[in-house]
Amino acid sequence: MDTTPSTLSQDNSSAVDEQHSVPRTLVLHLLPGVLVLVFFVAVAPLLWGFGLPPVMAIYLASVFVLIPFELGYLVYQARKTGASLGNIVLYRQPVPRGQFVLLVVALFVGGSVIGTLLTPVDFLLKENVFFWLPGWLDVTNGLYEDMARYSTVAMLITWVFGLIVNVIVAPVVEEMYFRGYLLPRISHLGAWAPLLNTVLFSLYHFFSPFQNVGRILTLLPVVYAAWWKRSMYVSIAVHVLFNLTASVVALLLILGIFGDLPG
Repeated sequence: MDTTPSTLSQDNSSAVDEQHSVPRTLVLHLLPGVLVLVFFVAVAPLLWGFGLPPVMAIYLASVFVLIPFELGYLVYQARKTGASLGNIVLYRQPVPRGQFVLLVVALFVGGSVIGTLLTPVDFLLKENVFFWLPGWLDVTNGLYEDMARYSTVAMLITWVFGLIVNVIVAPVVEEMYFRGYLLPRISHLGAWAPLLNTVLFSLYHFFSPFQNVGRILTLLPVVYAAWWKRSMYVSIAVHVLFNLTASVVALLLILGIFGDLPG
């Protein structure tokens, strides 16, 4: 029985014409993450020395590595084939407004609950499996813990920069690349395609391996929804909401620490 959804637009139906091999799938999913990791390892200790938390290196990597690579690759493919970016980035099927809102809200709430319940698992993995990570390689250092180590100015600069890059720009580019470009090109795998796409997308976050369990289980329903509806707009909306929520939580923690500081 064919488990592939049948509601395809004319643009989206072209996805079956170009299917990626397993090696190409692995390389295109993971290579951006490898490049981000290299940048992160090179820059994080420098920022640590200047009193900035490690996550700032991830935000900078998004600007100088992730976004140029992923968006640049899409533009390159469009020019190489003489097509528009819209013909390269697929899964742009419109979803009725009411259904879209309900779907996004359900995925966001469900994902938030799953992520919250699995947070202790992430911390257990961090403490028992990845305990060897130095402080300057721990993205949670200064983001959700050990925030008192950093100055008010450093935390505010990091937060504002992250709001722009990690909440607005990077999620859109990532969804275009992973759900709009890569996912349709493994559609021959049927219902296994979203699972593979989700697992590889989580693994590509090489800088936070201890979060893989929570990240996979949180994102899996979102990716399946984007695949089912043939709409990356669903995953873009939920991805932005996830990152926005994390940003708000970080700000509340910062404000709480500020309140405890003298003066």
